[in-house]
Amino acid sequence: MPTHPSLILGPELTRFVTGGVSINAGSASAAGVPSLCRAFGCRVDSAAGRLRLFFAGPQAVDLVRDAGRSGALAVVFSEPSTHRTIQVKGQDARIEPLADGDLACVTAYRAAFAQSLVFLGFTEAMVRTLLDCPDEALVAVAFTPSVLFNATPGAQAGTPLAPALIPSLIPTPPLTPGAV
Repeated sequence: MPTHPSLILGPELTRFVTGGVSINAGSASAAGVPSLCRAFGCRVDSAAGRLRLFFAGPQAVDLVRDAGRSGALAVVFSEPSTHRTIQVKGQDARIEPLADGDLACVTAYRAAFAQSLVFLGFTEAMVRTLLDCPDEALVAVAFTPSVLFNATPGAQAGTPLAPALIPSLIPTPPLTPGAV
């Protein structure tokens, strides 16, 4: 599949990946051993065409090592209430120091993700415990998206997405309280 050197995420997809979605990232060691970790937010740098993800350093040791060595990173963004899921892959991941605004991004993400799960019946305390990490232990990994996929369960799962078609290819079902 051809890759795009720098996919620009449109406003709808930017809103989606920076909202209250579940974010999980993966890479692999040189031996092919997978490394996975939950992210604590995403910033989109539209000017550079890059995404910045934030991880709890102690839990992300393997992922940070593997992505830093290989550059390969795959990230899934999944909306808990609908299961709408996007997978984004890149080949130039690198570890970066936290920048101005990153801690505010993580704080906003924690609140949005907690709100999306409280809506489904989870307690805010449980969600905040899941996302607990001292600010000084956060690490940032940035990468350029090169391919995007619809990963929503169903017949269209695995379909590559063209950036201009992303909003129309991924239906957003109506929210139903208590839906899992």
